[in-house]
Amino acid sequence: MQKYLVLTNSNELVRVSPDRIAYISSDGNYSTMVLVNGEEHVFSFNLGTFEKVIERQLGSEAQVFIRLGKSLIINADYIYYVSVSRQQIILSDISFSDKFVLSASKEALRALKMVLEESLNNKKL
Repeated sequence: MQKYLVLTNSNELVRVSPDRIAYISSDGNYSTMVLVNGEEHVFSFNLGTFEKVIERQLGSEAQVFIRLGKSLIINADYIYYVSVSRQQIILSDISFSDKFVLSASKEALRALKMVLEESLNNKKL
């Protein structure tokens, strides 16, 4: 049975499949969830709270979401391009109408790149 993430704000309730979430960005106490079709939903809680909601509701399926620095959670299934020097990550998939170009710190991207390379090396064994 597929799990859904259910989020509410003062005016709406959003029930969404995790694979429809491209990323979640934060600006202070507000978080914006961006779906793969570009649709955005704003919630009045910070990224740390968002992260806990994801873990509580999705359990082991929450592992697909990776926290990058203070203001970004990405869906790892959509990682297409990582550039540490440009401080840029691109999320893309054949189902996307457009790619998502995001900024992150060099430290966060360097750590992400190492984790991705490690997982590739482990799969080769």
